[in-house]
Amino acid sequence: MSSELVRLGRKRALPSCPNPLFLEWLTELRDQAAEKGLKTQYVYQKALSSLKKYPLPLNNGKEAKILQNFGDGICKILDDRLEKYYRVNGPDAPIHSLPSGVQASGHCSTNLDPSKASSNTQELPGTSGGDHKKTQKGEVRREKGARKKRGYVPQKRSGGHAVLLTLYRHSQVPDSKGFMFKNELQTESQPLCDKSFTVPDLGSKYTAWASVGTLIQRDLVLKTHNPARYSLTELGLVVAEQLESGEREEKNDQKVEEEKREGGEAVECPDTVDLTLDDDDHDDEGVSGRLAKRPSPVGPTEESPTEESQAVEHGEAAARGILLPGCYEIILCVDFIETTGGNTAGKPDLVTELQKNGVTFDIRKLNVGDFLWVAREQVAPDPGQLRPPTVRELVLDYIIERKRMDDLCGSIIDGRFREQKFRLKRCGLHKPIYLVEEHGSAAAHLSLPESTLQQAIANTQVVDGFFVKRVQDVKESAAYLTIMTRYLQKLYTNRTLHCRSRELEGDGPRGAQVSCSLMSFTEFNHGAVKSKCQTVREVFARQLMQISGLSGDKAAAILEHYNTVNRNLGPALSRTVYQLYCTKGPLS
Repeated sequence: MSSELVRLGRKRALPSCPNPLFLEWLTELRDQAAEKGLKTQYVYQKALSSLKKYPLPLNNGKEAKILQNFGDGICKILDDRLEKYYRVNGPDAPIHSLPSGVQASGHCSTNLDPSKASSNTQELPGTSGGDHKKTQKGEVRREKGARKKRGYVPQKRSGGHAVLLTLYRHSQVPDSKGFMFKNELQTESQPLCDKSFTVPDLGSKYTAWASVGTLIQRDLVLKTHNPARYSLTELGLVVAEQLESGEREEKNDQKVEEEKREGGEAVECPDTVDLTLDDDDHDDEGVSGRLAKRPSPVGPTEESPTEESQAVEHGEAAARGILLPGCYEIILCVDFIETTGGNTAGKPDLVTELQKNGVTFDIRKLNVGDFLWVAREQVAPDPGQLRPPTVRELVLDYIIERKRMDDLCGSIIDGRFREQKFRLKRCGLHKPIYLVEEHGSAAAHLSLPESTLQQAIANTQVVDGFFVKRVQDVKESAAYLTIMTRYLQKLYTNRTLHCRSRELEGDGPRGAQVSCSLMSFTEFNHGAVKSKCQTVREVFARQLMQISGLSGDKAAAILEHYNTVNRNLGPALSRTVYQLYCTKGPLS
């Protein structure tokens, strides 16, 4: 009976990591660095995350070097601590499980197992019944005191609070991918936060996104891959469930207060009417007659559930990244370079022609392509908010690159033509279009012969698989954009659109006429940035494309199958690649 009283606390599950000693040592090193304010705490935190994911036992620190974020310094620290651990506990001491009574640092632990603690208290000689009860009460109080320690809970309407709620609600969607990218996480978390996730407050250099670092450090959010993917850990899922239940209780309380307030107003209405009456009119028939003439409040309340249900349906669809039919409009997006800058001949005429044709368009910066279409969510402005509500935009699968003959000639000479085709193929949209303007007889005065330009256009259509549309001038270009806009508006009528991530572009039907699984405009435009930080894989692809005879398709095929050039590419091309990477002097 005494042992049952001592074991009142919740039995904690054993750690799933097969290397608990290394895990505890790294945690201790991270905490010490955090107390001193050293930046090495982030190095230890990254090593901890890699170690938690590794499912196999490690025998020494040198073996841990195969893990990501484990360098020579961390491996040497682990080996030194392991040697000290063997000196204190013996050469046969287990390292893949924490023995009872032994700490990872080599000292004896005072935190014994509850069952052993109870047996030790029973075997103490000379302990009376009163002393034993005092010991039991003291242990119970100690456990109760430990329970009062509250874990980290972010403040309401803060960045961490919004991120946890957004990740939790996204994980509850049946077809969710289990993680979120930075752009979509910022967009969906913004309505739940008072601060901006992208623009710092006046006098500060930090945004609400800075709180994500705290969530990662406290093991509530997991960050993996490049580009980064964010998901909830087991501890973060528990905290997020508590926050979500608190939000629901608060909404229920608000509904109850509103119902009470509405009921109180309905009861007080006869009193306010009676206060305006004369003394002669205080008869039952007059009061009943006036009350009968009042419009009954039952009518609106019977029709309101339909409107509320529609609002709830739209809200749930928006939370799942879905645009329902009738809740969006198709808009043409025009790159601002097509209206200003460079050779401005004919550029203002394009905007004028689009306006004459009654096309709804928006001028913005496009990192790839000159024209595309988005499905913009129709959201009514909130009268109580200063800023307009966040509007979601999904990019349709059509993108247009416009080329005049003189521009085509220049892009072929300086290499932009091949690079632009490569970027259009990798942008995530499945139906790229090249709009070629003949521009009269201007092709006769170019530095390249017309046959070369015509061959380049034919290769674009036959070899690269682009759809090529030829027009004579700006007026015909505007007419084609007008027809395409009206065609897409009719094509996407009464269709439900789903938001997908850039990495899951393979889920969309490439050969289908209509794709309803679309990327958000923010993610599309961010992924198409030309001057963003490049990975080693992307730099390798750009280097390969500088070799004559190695097109973008061949470079992509090389990267898709293997990262090193060890396969047979043919004797001549293999010799050229070898000279490019292995010759110290100038190439012959």
